[in-house]
Amino acid sequence: MTRSRTLTGLAAAVSLAVLVACGTASQGRGAPAGLTSGAPSRAASVSAGAARHYLYVLVDRAMYVYDADHHHRLVQAVSLPGVTGVRGVAASPRTHTLYVSHGEDGGPGSHGSLLALDLLTNRVRWDRTYPTGIDSMAINAAGTRIYMPDGELSHDGVWNIIDAGSGAVIGHIDGGMGPHNTVVGLSGRRVYLGGRNDNHLDVANTATGGVVTRIGPLRSGVRPFTINGAETLAYTTATGFLGFQVSSVRTGRVLYTETFGPRFRYDPATFAPSAPSHGISLSPDARQLWVMDAPNGFVHVFDVSRVPRRSPRRIADIRLSHTFTGTKSDCSYDCARDGWLLHSANGCSVYVGDSGDVIDTASRRPIAFLPALRNSREFLEIDWRQGRPVATTSRTGLGYVRPGHRSSPTRCR
Repeated sequence: MTRSRTLTGLAAAVSLAVLVACGTASQGRGAPAGLTSGAPSRAASVSAGAARHYLYVLVDRAMYVYDADHHHRLVQAVSLPGVTGVRGVAASPRTHTLYVSHGEDGGPGSHGSLLALDLLTNRVRWDRTYPTGIDSMAINAAGTRIYMPDGELSHDGVWNIIDAGSGAVIGHIDGGMGPHNTVVGLSGRRVYLGGRNDNHLDVANTATGGVVTRIGPLRSGVRPFTINGAETLAYTTATGFLGFQVSSVRTGRVLYTETFGPRFRYDPATFAPSAPSHGISLSPDARQLWVMDAPNGFVHVFDVSRVPRRSPRRIADIRLSHTFTGTKSDCSYDCARDGWLLHSANGCSVYVGDSGDVIDTASRRPIAFLPALRNSREFLEIDWRQGRPVATTSRTGLGYVRPGHRSSPTRCR
């Protein structure tokens, strides 16, 4: 089933500025309520040649856009009527399209949906509903194929392959049980499939749709994970485990299992979410790994520049200003605050989902609070130049150093 609709603009720029001032002052509230439409690039387009960087944050029924170049000021809020239970977000600069998966995430009789939004006009191109669940998907670099898990509550282990232009299902890949998180490697030749109820991370060939490697066995079901740019190393978190593991993509073997030391403890009786390290992000230069410690309200930083020859080395423990207490406001489903981590494309910021904190990677201190980010695990960066999107991160914080290229430390202002 396909539905089409147009987003409605409701507020002028002056009103939006007032909303920013009011909205960022409140920790416990959701994102600001005033909504506007129009691409954030219009103001930026007067600066020829200079790319502008924006964080797109999805919550139920709305999308909020923050200007990363100007102290993460809220510059746009877009109404998305009927979009609830957001599970994933992906973008294609080539087709200037943003995709949002929403609805049910598997199980008998479930129906999930995928929305396609034109970034230039903020008009919904289509919103397609499927006879299966949905979850956190990934898109290829060409912007032509989406790999959509049919939901962590599903028992069939299916990732549907979707035509990104029409939303039609054109194939599928059989992976681990409880299809949940997805990453397309930088080469485009492999897609990584994380099943919540499977203790292996599956690697599939995008040309054939067949699984070529099973990484593991891991500690337990696969939760948030990331891959380096060379696609040689996988960093995974797991259900019921405070810490992470490092594995070889080539051999499928686990190389290292890391915790945060005796100071940082996890008791499932006092921390309800099932994944205490529900957030992991590689710096773009692949030299650092940032990992969530939600029970203790910390993010831990590891030097991974010498992996696999040497084990990861913990170099910082960052206390969050806003921890994972309570539940997300104005939320229809899966409202516990689990956490999520994502580096900005330049590596200078780390965004902490379900907290709202923005951490400066140079000082390793929170420098901003984004109300929408307090209520979301679905966000990514999109960069614009001269009125058009030119680059994006994925929802997952990947390493971006490709084979044959040297990694140099990130330098931030």
